[in-house]
Formats: sequence, structure tokens, C-alpha cells
Amino acid sequence: MTDSLKDYPRVRQLAIRSLFQIFEESSEGTIIVDHQGHIVWMNERYAQRFGLPNAEAAIGQPCEHVIPGSLMREVAHSGKPILLDLLDTLKDPLVVMRLPIQDQQGVTIGAIGFALFDELHTLSPLLMRYQCLQKELASTRSLLQARRARYGFAHFIGTSPASLEVKRSARRSAASESPVLLLGETGTGKELLAQAIHNASPRAAKPFVGVNCAAIPESLLEAEFFGTAPGAFTGADRKGRLGKLQVAEGGTLFLDEIGDMPLALQGKLLRVLQEKEFEPVGSNQMLRSNVRVLAATSIDLPAAVDRGDFRADLYYRLNVLPIAVPPLRERLGDLPALCEAMLEALNEAPGEVPGPGSSRELTAQALALLARHAWPGNVRELRNVLERAVLHSDSPLLDAQCVQRAIGVLQPLATVSSSAGDATELFYPAREAFERQFIEQALARAGGNVTLAAQQLGLGRSTLYKKLLALGILSQ
Repeated sequence: MTDSLKDYPRVRQLAIRSLFQIFEESSEGTIIVDHQGHIVWMNERYAQRFGLPNAEAAIGQPCEHVIPGSLMREVAHSGKPILLDLLDTLKDPLVVMRLPIQDQQGVTIGAIGFALFDELHTLSPLLMRYQCLQKELASTRSLLQARRARYGFAHFIGTSPASLEVKRSARRSAASESPVLLLGETGTGKELLAQAIHNASPRAAKPFVGVNCAAIPESLLEAEFFGTAPGAFTGADRKGRLGKLQVAEGGTLFLDEIGDMPLALQGKLLRVLQEKEFEPVGSNQMLRSNVRVLAATSIDLPAAVDRGDFRADLYYRLNVLPIAVPPLRERLGDLPALCEAMLEALNEAPGEVPGPGSSRELTAQALALLARHAWPGNVRELRNVLERAVLHSDSPLLDAQCVQRAIGVLQPLATVSSSAGDATELFYPAREAFERQFIEQALARAGGNVTLAAQQLGLGRSTLYKKLLALGILSQ
């Protein structure tokens, strides 16, 4: 028996005959056409399906006359098979397969077609799986698009020496895989720089995922970072939930206000940085992580380390490539360019800023007034002031009076200098004194309303509360 299988030509013929017999017996119909597309054979089931009295009545007819929409002639001419297709009929659609027939010299002399079945529900599992995969792919593409970093270095506007140095440092860091620690006051553009670093890095095509450590309740931070296993705790998603580390896989994870991260979570983040692995909440499975971490903070991390509020080992691991982002008052030479770009953006957003569609400009006096303000809210505060000025002005030319109303209480640069004391006074105590004075003034203007004061300062409500506690303005 085994020896008979060694006769390849004979075995091949037997296989072809068996295959034809199986298809012919199990299919809904079989048809053979010659090179011109005329029917040379059809089985009885197929003939009856298309209203013929018998198969003999189909012989010699063009295939399209018997089977409307047939592609058998195309296969016979091209010599190329159509392995799976849907053929519409007066009854139900058919799943069909069409194959060329070749002679011993390999010349196409006709074609054979099989109507495999008409019960399309047989394909339902395959079609459902395909549809699920398509939905998952669309969802992934949508998620990835939403996680794209929007900003590049061109968006960090300024040609002052301080701005140019920041951009040079950030560009150099883009080529590295080491963590970057962005240091600066709130509103200076730290997240913008983080996105620019990501977009200039080899990870630019991957997700950029930002997390504000000060804006998420401490009880949810661990799940937010590491995700959860299915049914990890009461009320958890039965399917589990991806954490930001998994969403950012292959890309960049930006940790804003990292100085507000709880100590317990700091240790787990350190493990991610050192070992490149983590466990979802409620899981015993260790997952590998391939993300680059960028962090930002507006607090004095060395002082937080001294107080025991921040882990020294995590600080040293993050502080590989520190970049100090200067406050706006230290780069006032960038004001004209910043104002021009912001007003242009406001002019192009009619849905956000109602009013005349004409472009807005600042008078020289208005620009001079802006240069006398200390800008404790930095670039974010500047944009808010300009937007407020545009909203309250009927003229395309914004004068000093309009800008003064938009600013409210002017915080002169001299106040910053006097609050800093003499040159021998330490920087951070002086900054703390200024912050305390400035926040107290904002609270007074808001009548003690913390939410309103936070809006005026360009801060989140929870962030302002933390500052109030840290500065001793409120007691716990």
C-alpha cells in the first residue's frame, strides 16, 4: 500500500479525482466551461437551481445566460482562480470557488466552479471574529491617535537666551532613553516640552500618555498607573483595566506634578524604572514595561527629599537629565512673540472666542504694561489674560486699559525682587515667601473662595489646597 503512494503521477490523479468527487457531491452545484466561457458540463442540482429542466439544457450556452453575474469566463480567460466569492442568486447568495483548468502544457483551456454552500450562517463565526478584529483595530487606531503628542519644539516660543538654552537641552535629551526631569513653576510649558521631546525621539510614532499625579485621588493612582486584574476588588471591571503603563507601551509616559505622588507609589515606580516590570493591581503576573519616563514638578524636590516626602532613590533615578524651565518673568524678551502667537491662535478659534473675526493686536503701551507684570501664573496666565482681553474688547486693537482690566491687580516685578530679599538669601525660602504672599492676595480678591482663587491663578483646586496646606495658610 505504501509503495503505491510513491507513484506520484498516479497518486496526483487519484487526489484530483477524489477532490472533484468530494466537491461535486457536497457542494450546491458544479459547473465547467471552456476557454470561451461556454458551459461544457453542469451537475443536475445546479441546473435545477437556475430553472433548467435538466443539465443537458445548459450545455453550449454562455455561462452568463444560465448564471447571471457569473465570473467563470473571466477565470477561463485570465487563468487566475477566484477562491472565495459571493454570488447573488434569485434565492439565497452562494459562496463559490472558481478554478482554471490547464492542459498538460500549462495552457488554460477552461474553468471549473463550485457553489460551496448557500447557508451563510456557516461563516458566521468567521465573520464575527473578523468584525471583532476590525473593531479592535479601529479602537486601537483611535486610541493611538488620541495619544499622539501635539506639540513640537516650534511651539515653545521664544528667542531669549533662557528659552534657547531650554530648547537646546530638550533637543539633546530627545535622542536619549534616560528619564528627563522638567523643573519649573506652574504654567511655564513643561508638558509642551515633554511632548516636544517625545515627538523628536525614536518613540514618536508610539503613544504619549500624560498623568497629572496631583489631579488623581491617591486611592486610585495605583490602578491608574498599573491597571487592574479582572475582578481585582469590589466594583472593579470584570475584564480588568489597562493602566497608563500598558497604554504607553513602546512610547512615553509623562508624569506631571510627580512631587505629589504618594510615597507607596514612588517605590513601585522606581521598580518600573530599574527593573522594567510591574504587576497590575490584584494580579500575581509580572508584566514587562517598555516606556520612557518624563517627569515634571513645580516643587523643590531636594527639599521634599529632606522632609521625607519624596524618596531619595527615585529622585536620583529621575534626575538624570534635569531641565530647568524658566518662569516668564525671566524671559520677558519673549513676550512680543508669545503674544503674537497666542492672539493668532485666538483669532483662529471663533467658537472659543466670540466677537469680530478681525485679527487682534496689542498697542505698544499694552505690551509695555504686560512687561511690568510679574506673571506668577507664567505662560498659562498670559494666555488667560489675552483671552479675557479679547472677550471684553470690541476693537481689534487691544490697548493698555483693556489689558489692565484683563490682568486685574498688577503684580509688579519690583514686588518679586523685594520679596526675594538680598542676594544672600536662599532661593527656595524666598520663592516660598513670594508664593505665600501672592496666594494670600488671590484669596483676598476671591473673598476666601478657594475654587475662584484657583481659577484666577490658573491652578487646579486640589493643587491650590495642597499649596495652602504646605505654606501654612490653611491648617489640616
